Amino acid sequence: MADVRLIDVKKAFGAVEVLKGVDLEIADGEFVVFVGPSGCGKSTLLRTIAGLEEATTGDVWIGGRRVNALSPSDRGVAMVFQSYALYPHMTAYENMAFGLKLAKTDKGEIDRRVRAAAEALSITDYLDRKPKAMSGGQRQRVAIGRAIVREPQVFLFDEPLSNLDAALRVRMRYEFARLHGELKTTMIYVTHDQVEAMTLADRIVVLNGGRIEQVGAPMALYQHPANLFVAGFIGSPKMNLLKAEIVEASKEGAVVKTAGGERVRAAVDASTAQPGAAVTLGIRPEHIALNDGRDSLSAQVLFVETLGAVTMAHLKHPASDETLTVQTPGERRLTVGETVSLSAAPADVHLFDAEGCAFPRL
Repeated sequence: MADVRLIDVKKAFGAVEVLKGVDLEIADGEFVVFVGPSGCGKSTLLRTIAGLEEATTGDVWIGGRRVNALSPSDRGVAMVFQSYALYPHMTAYENMAFGLKLAKTDKGEIDRRVRAAAEALSITDYLDRKPKAMSGGQRQRVAIGRAIVREPQVFLFDEPLSNLDAALRVRMRYEFARLHGELKTTMIYVTHDQVEAMTLADRIVVLNGGRIEQVGAPMALYQHPANLFVAGFIGSPKMNLLKAEIVEASKEGAVVKTAGGERVRAAVDASTAQPGAAVTLGIRPEHIALNDGRDSLSAQVLFVETLGAVTMAHLKHPASDETLTVQTPGERRLTVGETVSLSAAPADVHLFDAEGCAFPRL
Protein backbone atom coordinates (compact mmCIF):
# COMPACT_ATOMS: atom_id res chain seq x y z
CA MET A 1 0.00 0.00 0.00
CA ALA A 2 1.07 3.61 -0.49
CA ASP A 3 0.06 7.21 -0.15
CA VAL A 4 -0.23 9.53 -3.17
CA ARG A 5 0.84 13.18 -3.28
CA LEU A 6 0.26 15.62 -6.11
CA ILE A 7 2.14 18.91 -6.00
CA ASP A 8 1.04 21.70 -8.36
CA VAL A 9 0.32 19.21 -11.16
CA LYS A 10 -0.49 20.85 -14.49
CA LYS A 11 -1.21 19.18 -17.81
CA ALA A 12 -1.55 20.91 -21.17
CA PHE A 13 -2.29 19.51 -24.60
CA GLY A 14 -0.78 22.15 -26.83
CA ALA A 15 -2.32 25.48 -25.87
CA VAL A 16 -5.15 23.83 -23.93
CA GLU A 17 -4.45 23.54 -20.19
CA VAL A 18 -6.52 20.66 -18.82
CA LEU A 19 -5.09 20.53 -15.28
CA LYS A 20 -4.39 23.93 -13.78
CA GLY A 21 -2.32 23.26 -10.68
CA VAL A 22 -3.64 20.34 -8.62
CA ASP A 23 -2.42 19.85 -5.04
CA LEU A 24 -3.72 16.78 -3.24
CA GLU A 25 -2.69 14.26 -0.58
CA ILE A 26 -4.26 10.79 -0.47
CA ALA A 27 -3.53 8.70 2.61
CA ASP A 28 -2.32 5.11 2.55
CA GLY A 29 -5.35 2.80 2.29
CA GLU A 30 -7.83 5.60 1.54
CA PHE A 31 -10.66 5.31 -1.00
CA VAL A 32 -10.80 8.64 -2.84
CA VAL A 33 -13.25 9.46 -5.63
CA PHE A 34 -12.66 12.12 -8.29
CA VAL A 35 -15.99 13.53 -9.41
CA GLY A 36 -17.04 16.31 -11.72
CA PRO A 37 -18.73 17.06 -15.05
CA SER A 38 -17.40 15.87 -18.40
CA GLY A 39 -14.23 17.73 -19.36
CA CYS A 40 -13.31 18.74 -15.81
CA GLY A 41 -9.96 16.88 -15.94
CA LYS A 42 -10.69 13.94 -13.64
CA SER A 43 -9.65 11.18 -16.09
CA THR A 44 -6.59 13.17 -17.19
CA LEU A 45 -5.56 13.50 -13.55
CA LEU A 46 -5.97 9.75 -13.02
CA ARG A 47 -3.94 8.97 -16.14
CA THR A 48 -1.24 11.37 -14.97
CA ILE A 49 -0.98 9.47 -11.68
CA ALA A 50 -0.79 6.21 -13.65
CA GLY A 51 1.94 7.55 -15.94
CA LEU A 52 -0.20 7.22 -19.07
CA GLU A 53 0.02 11.01 -19.39
CA GLU A 54 3.11 13.02 -18.48
CA ALA A 55 2.58 16.02 -16.20
CA THR A 56 3.56 19.24 -17.96
CA THR A 57 4.76 20.62 -14.63
CA GLY A 58 4.48 19.53 -11.01
CA ASP A 59 5.33 16.36 -9.10
CA VAL A 60 3.61 13.02 -8.58
CA TRP A 61 4.67 11.01 -5.51
CA ILE A 62 3.56 7.43 -4.79
CA GLY A 63 4.66 5.60 -1.67
CA GLY A 64 7.27 8.23 -0.84
CA ARG A 65 8.85 8.12 -4.33
CA ARG A 66 8.75 10.85 -6.95
CA VAL A 67 7.52 8.88 -9.98
CA ASN A 68 7.46 11.50 -12.75
CA ALA A 69 10.26 9.76 -14.64
CA LEU A 70 8.97 6.21 -14.03
CA SER A 71 6.98 4.19 -16.56
CA PRO A 72 3.44 3.04 -15.66
CA SER A 73 4.69 -0.50 -14.97
CA ASP A 74 7.24 0.79 -12.45
CA ARG A 75 4.90 3.02 -10.44
CA GLY A 76 3.26 0.25 -8.43
CA VAL A 77 -0.23 1.03 -9.73
CA ALA A 78 -2.87 -0.99 -11.56
CA MET A 79 -5.62 0.62 -13.61
CA VAL A 80 -9.10 -0.61 -14.51
CA PHE A 81 -10.70 1.17 -17.46
CA GLN A 82 -14.26 1.92 -18.50
CA SER A 83 -14.02 -0.77 -21.20
CA TYR A 84 -13.18 -4.25 -19.94
CA ALA A 85 -10.41 -4.71 -22.56
CA LEU A 86 -10.38 -8.49 -22.10
CA TYR A 87 -8.80 -10.78 -24.68
CA PRO A 88 -11.81 -12.51 -26.30
CA HIS A 89 -9.91 -15.73 -27.16
CA MET A 90 -8.71 -16.22 -23.57
CA THR A 91 -10.59 -17.59 -20.57
CA ALA A 92 -11.10 -15.49 -17.47
CA TYR A 93 -8.19 -17.34 -15.83
CA GLU A 94 -5.91 -16.67 -18.80
CA ASN A 95 -6.90 -13.00 -18.93
CA MET A 96 -6.07 -12.55 -15.26
CA ALA A 97 -2.81 -14.46 -15.53
CA PHE A 98 -1.55 -12.90 -18.76
CA GLY A 99 0.35 -9.97 -17.26
CA LEU A 100 2.05 -12.20 -14.71
CA LYS A 101 3.12 -14.61 -17.44
CA LEU A 102 4.69 -11.75 -19.39
CA ALA A 103 6.58 -10.83 -16.21
CA LYS A 104 7.80 -14.45 -16.03
CA THR A 105 6.21 -15.02 -12.62
CA ASP A 106 6.41 -18.58 -11.28
CA LYS A 107 3.45 -20.73 -12.40
CA GLY A 108 2.57 -21.70 -8.86
CA GLU A 109 2.54 -18.06 -7.78
CA ILE A 110 0.39 -17.12 -10.77
CA ASP A 111 -2.15 -19.81 -9.86
CA ARG A 112 -2.21 -18.69 -6.22
CA ARG A 113 -2.80 -15.04 -7.11
CA VAL A 114 -5.45 -15.72 -9.76
CA ARG A 115 -7.45 -18.05 -7.53
CA ALA A 116 -7.18 -15.71 -4.54
CA ALA A 117 -8.43 -12.80 -6.66
CA ALA A 118 -11.24 -14.92 -8.11
CA GLU A 119 -12.30 -15.91 -4.59
CA ALA A 120 -12.34 -12.27 -3.46
CA LEU A 121 -14.45 -11.31 -6.49
CA SER A 122 -16.77 -14.36 -6.37
CA ILE A 123 -15.86 -15.44 -9.92
CA THR A 124 -14.16 -18.80 -9.17
CA ASP A 125 -16.93 -20.62 -11.09
CA TYR A 126 -16.27 -18.51 -14.21
CA LEU A 127 -12.51 -18.95 -14.56
CA ASP A 128 -12.88 -21.38 -17.50
CA ARG A 129 -15.28 -19.12 -19.41
CA LYS A 130 -14.37 -16.77 -22.22
CA PRO A 131 -15.68 -13.17 -22.12
CA LYS A 132 -18.52 -13.79 -24.57
CA ALA A 133 -19.98 -16.35 -22.13
CA MET A 134 -20.03 -13.88 -19.22
CA SER A 135 -22.29 -11.00 -18.23
CA GLY A 136 -21.10 -7.40 -18.11
CA GLY A 137 -20.67 -7.55 -14.35
CA GLN A 138 -18.66 -10.76 -14.55
CA ARG A 139 -16.40 -9.28 -17.24
CA GLN A 140 -15.80 -6.21 -15.10
CA ARG A 141 -14.85 -8.44 -12.17
CA VAL A 142 -12.34 -10.25 -14.38
CA ALA A 143 -10.85 -6.88 -15.36
CA ILE A 144 -10.60 -5.97 -11.68
CA GLY A 145 -9.08 -9.37 -10.93
CA ARG A 146 -6.44 -8.77 -13.59
CA ALA A 147 -5.46 -5.67 -11.61
CA ILE A 148 -5.59 -7.41 -8.23
CA VAL A 149 -3.16 -10.19 -9.20
CA ARG A 150 -0.46 -7.60 -9.79
CA GLU A 151 -0.68 -6.76 -6.07
CA PRO A 152 -0.26 -3.02 -6.72
CA GLN A 153 0.28 -0.31 -4.15
CA VAL A 154 -2.52 1.80 -5.64
CA PHE A 155 -5.64 0.87 -7.64
CA LEU A 156 -6.90 3.34 -10.24
CA PHE A 157 -10.46 3.02 -11.59
CA ASP A 158 -11.64 5.11 -14.56
CA GLU A 159 -15.47 5.07 -14.64
CA PRO A 160 -15.54 1.26 -14.33
CA LEU A 161 -19.33 0.98 -13.99
CA SER A 162 -20.52 3.31 -16.73
CA ASN A 163 -21.14 0.49 -19.23
CA LEU A 164 -23.40 -1.46 -16.85
CA ASP A 165 -27.16 -1.18 -16.40
CA ALA A 166 -28.57 0.63 -13.37
CA ALA A 167 -29.31 -2.45 -11.26
CA LEU A 168 -25.88 -3.94 -11.87
CA ARG A 169 -24.17 -0.65 -11.03
CA VAL A 170 -25.82 -0.75 -7.60
CA ARG A 171 -24.57 -4.32 -7.06
CA MET A 172 -21.06 -3.47 -8.24
CA ARG A 173 -20.87 -0.46 -5.92
CA TYR A 174 -21.32 -2.87 -3.05
CA GLU A 175 -18.62 -5.11 -4.52
CA PHE A 176 -16.15 -2.21 -4.73
CA ALA A 177 -16.83 -1.22 -1.13
CA ARG A 178 -16.42 -4.81 0.06
CA LEU A 179 -13.23 -5.24 -1.95
CA HIS A 180 -11.68 -2.13 -0.46
CA GLY A 181 -12.59 -3.35 3.01
CA GLU A 182 -10.81 -6.65 2.36
CA LEU A 183 -7.72 -5.41 0.51
CA LYS A 184 -7.28 -2.12 2.44
CA THR A 185 -5.27 -0.81 -0.54
CA THR A 186 -5.25 2.82 -1.67
CA MET A 187 -7.94 3.26 -4.31
CA ILE A 188 -8.61 6.25 -6.58
CA TYR A 189 -11.88 6.10 -8.49
CA VAL A 190 -13.13 8.41 -11.24
CA THR A 191 -16.83 8.89 -11.95
CA HIS A 192 -19.25 11.53 -13.21
CA ASP A 193 -21.96 9.95 -11.03
CA GLN A 194 -22.10 11.73 -7.69
CA VAL A 195 -24.26 8.91 -6.23
CA GLU A 196 -21.33 6.52 -6.78
CA ALA A 197 -19.03 9.08 -5.20
CA MET A 198 -21.23 9.51 -2.12
CA THR A 199 -21.63 5.74 -1.74
CA LEU A 200 -18.01 4.66 -2.08
CA ALA A 201 -15.66 7.42 -0.99
CA ASP A 202 -13.81 8.03 2.23
CA ARG A 203 -13.21 11.45 0.66
CA ILE A 204 -14.51 13.07 -2.53
CA VAL A 205 -12.45 15.39 -4.71
CA VAL A 206 -14.77 17.70 -6.68
CA LEU A 207 -13.11 18.91 -9.89
CA ASN A 208 -14.22 21.66 -12.25
CA GLY A 209 -12.33 23.19 -15.14
CA GLY A 210 -9.05 21.50 -14.22
CA ARG A 211 -9.09 22.71 -10.62
CA ILE A 212 -10.15 21.24 -7.30
CA GLU A 213 -13.27 22.97 -5.95
CA GLN A 214 -13.47 21.11 -2.64
CA VAL A 215 -12.16 17.97 -0.92
CA GLY A 216 -13.93 16.28 1.96
CA ALA A 217 -15.96 13.40 3.33
CA PRO A 218 -19.24 12.82 1.46
CA MET A 219 -21.52 14.20 4.18
CA ALA A 220 -19.20 17.16 4.78
CA LEU A 221 -19.59 18.19 1.14
CA TYR A 222 -23.34 17.61 1.31
CA GLN A 223 -23.82 19.63 4.49
CA HIS A 224 -21.16 22.30 3.94
CA PRO A 225 -20.53 22.93 0.23
CA ALA A 226 -17.78 25.51 -0.20
CA ASN A 227 -19.36 27.19 -3.20
CA LEU A 228 -22.24 27.20 -5.66
CA PHE A 229 -20.61 24.63 -7.95
CA VAL A 230 -20.27 22.02 -5.21
CA ALA A 231 -23.74 22.83 -3.88
CA GLY A 232 -25.26 22.22 -7.29
CA PHE A 233 -23.23 19.10 -8.02
CA ILE A 234 -23.38 17.14 -4.75
CA GLY A 235 -26.82 15.87 -3.81
CA SER A 236 -29.51 14.07 -5.80
CA PRO A 237 -31.73 15.80 -6.78
CA LYS A 238 -29.47 18.85 -6.74
CA MET A 239 -29.90 21.85 -4.46
CA ASN A 240 -32.48 24.48 -5.38
CA LEU A 241 -30.87 27.88 -5.98
CA LEU A 242 -32.73 31.20 -5.91
CA LYS A 243 -31.62 34.80 -6.44
CA ALA A 244 -31.98 37.07 -3.45
CA GLU A 245 -30.54 40.10 -1.65
CA ILE A 246 -29.48 40.69 1.93
CA VAL A 247 -32.00 42.46 4.18
CA GLU A 248 -30.40 41.83 7.57
CA ALA A 249 -26.97 40.36 8.28
CA SER A 250 -25.02 39.48 11.41
CA LYS A 251 -22.84 36.78 12.88
CA GLU A 252 -26.00 35.12 14.23
CA GLY A 253 -27.80 34.82 10.89
CA ALA A 254 -29.26 36.56 7.87
CA VAL A 255 -32.60 37.55 6.40
CA VAL A 256 -32.80 37.71 2.63
CA LYS A 257 -35.48 38.84 0.18
CA THR A 258 -36.11 36.86 -3.00
CA ALA A 259 -36.99 38.25 -6.41
CA GLY A 260 -40.58 37.33 -5.56
CA GLY A 261 -40.48 39.61 -2.51
CA GLU A 262 -40.57 36.84 0.14
CA ARG A 263 -38.25 36.90 3.15
CA VAL A 264 -36.25 33.84 4.21
CA ARG A 265 -34.05 33.35 7.26
CA ALA A 266 -30.70 31.55 7.08
CA ALA A 267 -28.65 30.28 10.02
CA VAL A 268 -25.28 31.41 8.66
CA ASP A 269 -22.48 33.70 9.77
CA ALA A 270 -23.27 36.69 7.54
CA SER A 271 -21.08 39.20 9.42
CA THR A 272 -19.21 40.06 6.21
CA ALA A 273 -22.39 40.79 4.22
CA GLN A 274 -23.94 44.20 3.61
CA PRO A 275 -27.68 44.94 3.26
CA GLY A 276 -28.65 45.09 -0.38
CA ALA A 277 -25.87 42.73 -1.49
CA ALA A 278 -26.82 40.14 -4.09
CA VAL A 279 -26.73 36.54 -2.82
CA THR A 280 -27.94 33.10 -3.82
CA LEU A 281 -30.23 31.13 -1.56
CA GLY A 282 -29.84 27.35 -1.51
CA ILE A 283 -32.29 24.76 -0.16
CA ARG A 284 -32.15 21.01 -0.80
CA PRO A 285 -35.35 19.34 -2.10
CA GLU A 286 -35.62 17.09 0.97
CA HIS A 287 -35.47 20.08 3.34
CA ILE A 288 -38.47 21.92 1.91
CA ALA A 289 -41.87 21.67 3.59
CA LEU A 290 -45.16 22.36 1.82
CA ASN A 291 -47.90 24.57 3.25
CA ASP A 292 -46.74 24.35 6.89
CA GLY A 293 -47.48 27.97 7.85
CA ARG A 294 -43.89 29.20 8.32
CA ASP A 295 -42.28 32.06 6.39
CA SER A 296 -42.70 30.78 2.89
CA LEU A 297 -42.11 31.06 -0.82
CA SER A 298 -45.01 30.83 -3.25
CA ALA A 299 -44.52 28.57 -6.27
CA GLN A 300 -46.60 26.95 -9.00
CA VAL A 301 -46.58 23.18 -9.63
CA LEU A 302 -45.38 22.36 -13.16
CA PHE A 303 -44.86 18.60 -13.04
CA VAL A 304 -45.24 15.79 -10.50
CA GLU A 305 -43.26 12.53 -10.39
CA THR A 306 -44.90 9.86 -8.25
CA LEU A 307 -42.13 7.40 -7.37
CA GLY A 308 -43.79 5.31 -4.67
CA ALA A 309 -42.14 6.09 -1.35
CA VAL A 310 -41.57 9.72 -2.38
CA THR A 311 -43.11 12.24 -4.75
CA MET A 312 -40.92 14.75 -6.58
CA ALA A 313 -42.68 18.02 -7.40
CA HIS A 314 -41.18 20.46 -9.91
CA LEU A 315 -42.25 24.06 -9.45
CA LYS A 316 -41.83 27.53 -10.94
CA HIS A 317 -40.60 30.49 -8.90
CA PRO A 318 -39.56 33.94 -10.22
CA ALA A 319 -36.29 33.91 -8.22
CA SER A 320 -34.94 30.81 -9.94
CA ASP A 321 -33.70 30.35 -13.51
CA GLU A 322 -34.52 26.63 -13.21
CA THR A 323 -37.48 24.73 -11.86
CA LEU A 324 -37.45 24.07 -8.12
CA THR A 325 -37.62 20.48 -6.91
CA VAL A 326 -39.39 19.43 -3.72
CA GLN A 327 -39.31 15.94 -2.24
CA THR A 328 -42.48 14.98 -0.37
CA PRO A 329 -43.92 11.72 1.04
CA GLY A 330 -45.31 9.42 -1.63
CA GLU A 331 -48.88 9.77 -0.46
CA ARG A 332 -48.82 13.57 -0.92
CA ARG A 333 -51.16 14.59 -3.74
CA LEU A 334 -50.32 17.67 -5.82
CA THR A 335 -52.04 19.03 -8.90
CA VAL A 336 -50.29 20.58 -11.88
CA GLY A 337 -51.06 24.30 -11.94
CA GLU A 338 -51.81 24.73 -8.24
CA THR A 339 -49.90 27.26 -6.15
CA VAL A 340 -48.21 26.00 -2.99
CA SER A 341 -46.14 27.58 -0.22
CA LEU A 342 -42.61 26.34 0.42
CA SER A 343 -40.60 26.78 3.60
CA ALA A 344 -37.44 25.51 5.27
CA ALA A 345 -35.91 25.71 8.72
CA PRO A 346 -33.16 28.38 8.90
CA ALA A 347 -30.63 25.65 9.74
CA ASP A 348 -31.36 24.01 6.36
CA VAL A 349 -30.86 27.18 4.32
CA HIS A 350 -27.52 27.79 2.56
CA LEU A 351 -26.35 31.24 1.46
CA PHE A 352 -23.72 32.15 -1.16
CA ASP A 353 -22.21 35.54 -1.91
CA ALA A 354 -21.95 37.23 -5.32
CA GLU A 355 -18.73 35.30 -6.09
CA GLY A 356 -20.45 31.99 -5.27
CA CYS A 357 -18.65 31.35 -1.98
CA ALA A 358 -20.68 29.92 0.89
CA PHE A 359 -21.31 31.80 4.11
CA PRO A 360 -20.35 29.53 7.06
CA ARG A 361 -23.33 27.68 8.48
CA LEU A 362 -23.97 27.98 12.22
